[in-house]
Amino acid sequence: MSNRYRGLPSVDLVLAQEPIRELVQEYSHDAVVRLIRQQIAERRATLSGDGGAPTMDAVVEAVTHMAQMSWHAWPRPVINATGVVLHTNLGRAPLSADAVEAMTVAARGYSDLELELESGERGSRQAYVASLLCQITGAEAALVVNNNASAVALGLAAIAQSKEVVVSRGEAVEIGGGFRIPDVLLQSGARLVEVGTTNRTYVSDYETAISEDAGALLKVHASNFRVVGFTHVPAISDLVVLGAKRGIPVLNDLGSGCLLETTEFGLAHEPTVQEGVAAGCDLLFFSGDKLLGGPQAGIVVGKKELVNRLERHPLARAVRIDKLGLAALTATLLHYLKDEATSTIPIWMMIASSGDELKRRAARWKRAIGSDASLVQGESAIGGGSLPGETLPTWLVALSAANTIGGAEALAARLRRSDPPVMARIQDDLVVLDPRTVLPEEERALVRVTKGAVE
Repeated sequence: MSNRYRGLPSVDLVLAQEPIRELVQEYSHDAVVRLIRQQIAERRATLSGDGGAPTMDAVVEAVTHMAQMSWHAWPRPVINATGVVLHTNLGRAPLSADAVEAMTVAARGYSDLELELESGERGSRQAYVASLLCQITGAEAALVVNNNASAVALGLAAIAQSKEVVVSRGEAVEIGGGFRIPDVLLQSGARLVEVGTTNRTYVSDYETAISEDAGALLKVHASNFRVVGFTHVPAISDLVVLGAKRGIPVLNDLGSGCLLETTEFGLAHEPTVQEGVAAGCDLLFFSGDKLLGGPQAGIVVGKKELVNRLERHPLARAVRIDKLGLAALTATLLHYLKDEATSTIPIWMMIASSGDELKRRAARWKRAIGSDASLVQGESAIGGGSLPGETLPTWLVALSAANTIGGAEALAARLRRSDPPVMARIQDDLVVLDPRTVLPEEERALVRVTKGAVE
């Protein structure tokens, strides 16, 4: 065994190899040495039986591979050919060119993030974006934090801490990542009071549950599921009437942050922020990176007195949005003010894509890929906890995996491991690519990667 240990290359000998010297030049001597020592230790631990020590080439290759896997920029760009517009695992909404430019400008140097240029005194990072949100939604006031979970938690902590919050049993939900409304209530210091049943809840259920300790009535978007059949939920306007009658604020977690009428795109109606404001909700909470089409953010709009209470709460500092998110969100909101969302915001461009346009793009890919590809009809999903169960008709490029060892799963894995990675989906034992979610500038790379994967 000791002879086999002596066969392991030393750290200095590994450092002298050309590929390793290049790594040292690109990164640092200490970082590379740590990888070499780790690799040698792993090889020493596996020496047993009659197995010999690894060759120098094997150690160098392993160290180089570890460096490539551990030290690349992250997150990596991925081509989304799944047809899921708001794909949570792939970062949800891609940003518009203007939003990307706004982030770049904000990141490049200093800015007036919290400075009043006119007076030279300290200003608010919320003032400008709040003004845009009020103009778009009709709300009295607005506040932006780092995500919608934070917005809801902040709202409950500021409005209903140590009080009861009445919510329909069918809306005490869990959404992606194990985020549960009851847990948020607990962390905020509020107490949950569930009313109604899973499938049917009435305004009278809320009214019966209101006690002297009631702090708010809460309505929650169902997010990524839908209850169908024998169901009933009260209209938000009816809850507002009840809240006004009993002097209790009505909070509405809209989730997706939709500002456009989705029925115009062949989808079911998604409650909009403007509708909630017009109905008289005291506070509405929604995301920036779902149907709004911007960066990750949690947005609160509603009555000025309540929004001011959220702003003054100590938790607001802990969950505030950063300057890059604000820059991207501001640019995205300007698209709505200019009435250009469907021509500039990527997710709305995807949703608005016509069947003829999608068919032309898919046919172009098919011709470029060759005989292993065919054209089939399919469905695209909205995803991201928005419009659950809703799909849009699309055209797909289907790839045969008949000549691939391991079939469709192996072919899909080959696409994922390409450069750039391509995310496809498997349908009827075929790997399919949906043009709806592939950006135009990504088409050339997608075709190149796909041709390489099927050959």
